[in-house]
Amino acid sequence: MNILMLSSTFPYPPNRGRKQLRTFHLLKYLCDRHRVTLVTRPTEDIQDREREVIRELVEELIIFPAATSEGQVGLLNKAKRLGTFLQQGTPPKVLAAYSPTIAAWIDEAVSQRQFNVITCEDDIDEIYIRPQWREELGTVLNLHGSEYGKFKQQLERGDSDNEIKDQINLGLLRRYEQSYLAKFTAIVTINQADKRLLKELNPDSNVTVIPNGVNLSLFHRRITNQGGQRIVFVGNMDRPANIDAVRFFALEVFPAIRQRYPEATLELVGARPSSQVQELDSLPGIAVTGEVSSVVEYLHWATVAVMPMRKGSGLKNRTLETLATGVPLVGSDLALAGLEVDGPNVPLRAMRANTVEEYVYAIGRLFAQPKLREKLSENGRSLVENEYTWSKIGQQYEKILLDTCLN
Repeated sequence: MNILMLSSTFPYPPNRGRKQLRTFHLLKYLCDRHRVTLVTRPTEDIQDREREVIRELVEELIIFPAATSEGQVGLLNKAKRLGTFLQQGTPPKVLAAYSPTIAAWIDEAVSQRQFNVITCEDDIDEIYIRPQWREELGTVLNLHGSEYGKFKQQLERGDSDNEIKDQINLGLLRRYEQSYLAKFTAIVTINQADKRLLKELNPDSNVTVIPNGVNLSLFHRRITNQGGQRIVFVGNMDRPANIDAVRFFALEVFPAIRQRYPEATLELVGARPSSQVQELDSLPGIAVTGEVSSVVEYLHWATVAVMPMRKGSGLKNRTLETLATGVPLVGSDLALAGLEVDGPNVPLRAMRANTVEEYVYAIGRLFAQPKLREKLSENGRSLVENEYTWSKIGQQYEKILLDTCLN
């Protein structure tokens, strides 16, 4: 296949964020088997050596200047884009990122029939896809997350900071996503929740769930079954969902654990800890590490890993990475969403907890039972090896692209 991949987010290095992680690994898989042209817009902090990594992968790397940041845009232009959103349905952030130069380049490439399929790896690039192209070539949207779904979930859970504003945005985003979904031959989502949402918005859409994967050579399984009473949480510590999770665990769950296990420790491992996370470092038994050279080492040293997520949606990359390392995991329903980790005819791969009492019970069992820790270690790793390697994820994505070309 000749593939044109649109990704305004530069997909390297993959540890920069969830979008970079997914795009890079899918790009790498496709480049080994097909001719891929990547159109992207690296920001100023992307180094030349990072550009060269991608240039070596792809058939052709087309670079355009990065979009103007919101902080550099005048109030008048912001007001104009908001007006367009209200009248025509295109969100301000999509309009802010739009480039007529990029649009002209893509239009010319399509008119010359250079490609069999176009993929949008960044949803703001949907604006460059013409509805009529569905009759000429495959058009695929790899949706990392529905903005409409995010606002809908915030309102349903009562997490909204400005309910009136979010209610207005909800209606506008619903109209917007309904409109652009019809342009694509196929749509890929990361989780079943987004698939249900998109099918509700546009029942005729061809939507497939393809989750994220794990680099098993990076997140290798630990050799020993660690004893002790060492608990670890891993995640970027400036994300609201992670801040909420660690504060809940540190302030409500961990004191109850320390009452029963006075020697227990809790390490909060991750880059860019907010002030709300940093202040937890002063509490007994808790250490906030900040960025570390090897997250995997901290997972390997732990007795138990926890994922006490209460906000956010979709399959969590950190959940899969934790399972891959073989550390026993205790997670909330939200952290384990989309994974078969327990239940009838399912090997026990992680322990589920949502309340303080459930966390204390599950972690206490793992502290006391080496065989239970080993069972979770083996089963969790096997799940990732069998279903969530980037090779398997890439195969699924490749099939979607091939099907759009053949139909």
